[in-house]
Amino acid sequence: MTARQAAYEVVLRVFEDDAYADRVLRSAARGLDTRDRALAQRLAYGTVQRVRTLDHAIEKLGRRPVRKLDPPVRAALRLGAYQLAYAEGIATHAAVNETVELVRRARLERAVAFTNAVLRRLATGIRPLVEALPDGALKESYPDWVEDVWRRDLGDAGALALMRAQNEPAETVVRLVQGDPPGEPTNIPGAYVVDRVDEGAVAEGRIWPQSRGSQLAGLVVGSHDGERTLDLCAAPGGKATQLDGDVVAVDINEARARELEENVRTLRAANVTVVHADALALPPELRDFDRTLVDAPCSGLGVLAARPDLRWRARPLPELQVELLRAAAERTRRGGTIVYSVCTINADENEDVVAASGLEVEPLGEEWPQFAHPRRPEFLLTLPHVHGTSGFFIARLKT
Repeated sequence: MTARQAAYEVVLRVFEDDAYADRVLRSAARGLDTRDRALAQRLAYGTVQRVRTLDHAIEKLGRRPVRKLDPPVRAALRLGAYQLAYAEGIATHAAVNETVELVRRARLERAVAFTNAVLRRLATGIRPLVEALPDGALKESYPDWVEDVWRRDLGDAGALALMRAQNEPAETVVRLVQGDPPGEPTNIPGAYVVDRVDEGAVAEGRIWPQSRGSQLAGLVVGSHDGERTLDLCAAPGGKATQLDGDVVAVDINEARARELEENVRTLRAANVTVVHADALALPPELRDFDRTLVDAPCSGLGVLAARPDLRWRARPLPELQVELLRAAAERTRRGGTIVYSVCTINADENEDVVAASGLEVEPLGEEWPQFAHPRRPEFLLTLPHVHGTSGFFIARLKT
């Protein structure tokens, strides 16, 4: 298995089988050395991320609808087009020849000449074609609805800056759990930028991969020893294991709950108890918590840089988010606090959900002024194009 073959497998499986890019890459790149695995990830994630623009170029220059191509040919052309349009340091002849070889390996000899001809047109034409596209969702490769949401919420310039920022690699940040600082400190206590994640240190429970935006959400909870905190949607456990006091960490998915338990053990978070349950139908004894964290499922529009396939499967979930906030209010003692966080940049799932919950807002902007929401400073909003981290909306509410 070469790096290009692994990347091809990811592209094929993501778009033909609705698979998750990171999971396919994990298996497809098994056995590759560090350098080839990094190349496979760069090519695979870049192709998945840029697929709308790539398909446009393939159709314009190849003069055939992408949907009518055989799946192996479609995946190979997408991967080849990405290399020709965006991948620096890759020779044109290598991109063309290796892509043709992928089609041949798929036993589609009848498509080899077509693939070769399209790639040669792409080799000379794709970069000028992409550069000539007007600024917006097609050029930056996003669904139109995402651009519409961001233009509504951030304005034209902000939306374009955000689209561009989330086409760049996300910063690599870890949370220090114990031991020496692993990298450069940041403006979030305990968060460090690193060149790469030391998997040995993760396995030993010394660090945990977690963006600054995510760590900020955990810090805002503000739990203390002697308090009881409920984390309603806890897996994989990054935020739950940040918290002090007695913590009950809930997840509805059995496999994710098992993963959560393993991570709690790895991080030696003896104060965290894992419960496999539906947050909307918890056992009656789980009540009267001092604090509750609702890190709710969402469209994920703040983490698209790290999850290239998410932009093609994302959907807003405001109804579920309101239900979860109301369930949290029922389980939190009177006078307690609820932190609502979502890794998305979408007012429909952010401030509108808080308004629909009917809960009183406890302002956060003065505590964390650098992350104050630009229009609603009582909330926090981390923005990839402004803060260089993943996008998180955070609100603290009173019961």
